[in-house]
Amino acid sequence: MIELMRELYPIPRSLTGDGVRQTLARISQEVPLEITEVPTGTQVFDWTVPREWNVDEAWIADADGNRVVDFAKSSLHLLGYSVPVRERLSLGELRERVFTHENPDWIPYRTSYYTENWGFCLSQRQLDSLADGDYEVCVGTRLEEGHLTYGEALIPGETQDEFLLSTYVCHPALCNDNLSGVVLLAELGRRLAERKLRYSYRLLFSPGTIGPLCWLSRNPDAVGRIRHGLVASCVGDPGGMTYKRSRGGEAEIDRAVEVVLRDSGREHAILDWFPYGGDERQFNSPGFDLPVGALSRSPADTFPGYHSSGDDFDLVAAEWLEDSLETYLAVIDAVERNRTYVNASPYGEPQLGKRGLYRSVGGGSPQEAALLWTLSLADGTLDLIGIAERSALPFAAIREAADRLLEHDLLAPA
Repeated sequence: MIELMRELYPIPRSLTGDGVRQTLARISQEVPLEITEVPTGTQVFDWTVPREWNVDEAWIADADGNRVVDFAKSSLHLLGYSVPVRERLSLGELRERVFTHENPDWIPYRTSYYTENWGFCLSQRQLDSLADGDYEVCVGTRLEEGHLTYGEALIPGETQDEFLLSTYVCHPALCNDNLSGVVLLAELGRRLAERKLRYSYRLLFSPGTIGPLCWLSRNPDAVGRIRHGLVASCVGDPGGMTYKRSRGGEAEIDRAVEVVLRDSGREHAILDWFPYGGDERQFNSPGFDLPVGALSRSPADTFPGYHSSGDDFDLVAAEWLEDSLETYLAVIDAVERNRTYVNASPYGEPQLGKRGLYRSVGGGSPQEAALLWTLSLADGTLDLIGIAERSALPFAAIREAADRLLEHDLLAPA
């Protein structure tokens, strides 16, 4: 995942354009994607697909012709979606078009997708180093009729019911937000393709906000099949796992993630729904009301370097990406293996000893506790995740107990 991140990092991504296409083409080498192009001007609910934006060059040169700021050195230097400009400005006039970060060494990431504007992003130290005088400004961009591009993969399972995994691909030169989510989903897709699955898994790689809206507007049938979902972002930093519940707050995916994080024994946080953040906002909007949560490490806007050049390879690490991957796989396993059963011998406690399921001498064990909790709560109203919640036992122990009880015909599907 780290190596894939290094390949994707230099590609200049934005809401639209060739950088998104290049990124999706590289991801397709890991998990084959179906690419969709949505034309400029397409009405998507209350939004309109903007013109496509590409950058040929963008720079600021001093009086001697030296390029003191150059998009070629960092795609963060240009205000996203800047309109084309070629002007000569005084330093005072130039300052009016420059964005800086509170950290004097970081270049901020700024955009103006839906309002025509232009500008440059510099570190404060870089701006302070500019001498008085005139500067030549070149913003060689193309805003043209074109397309918004997104990619998706459908990995079929035993049923047509779907588990949606979504991430956004519009951010340039930012590692944690959100190349980490991109490479995580690519690796998840590669691994899920090798498994026998109960659910079908849909992986969506799209530009933020407008991308999920385009997908939702074009896929009403698939929307109706979504039973669980997660939005992946900011999964490469050292912070503990953080889960933001779906709007309803009690969906199976909410409960599965909470049990997995509890069972991990590691520091984590569970957040109630709030109507700002990432693409989970679109999936949870009242008209769709999909059971989609957001699973990250340090959420956006809470870690040093957020939306700046400080979000680099010093912030993310392979070990944290691996931990995030294992957490996602554990959640998927919990949802895949969750079932609802009824006790097939409900009149009194069945004799487990004669079936080799209970100790012959006193002592007790966690395995026996899991058996008894499962038998006690398997009344057709509580699934295995619910039993793990109520018993405070690990989901894996409850799942193993259910398997053993099934082998001895002491449980039946509800």
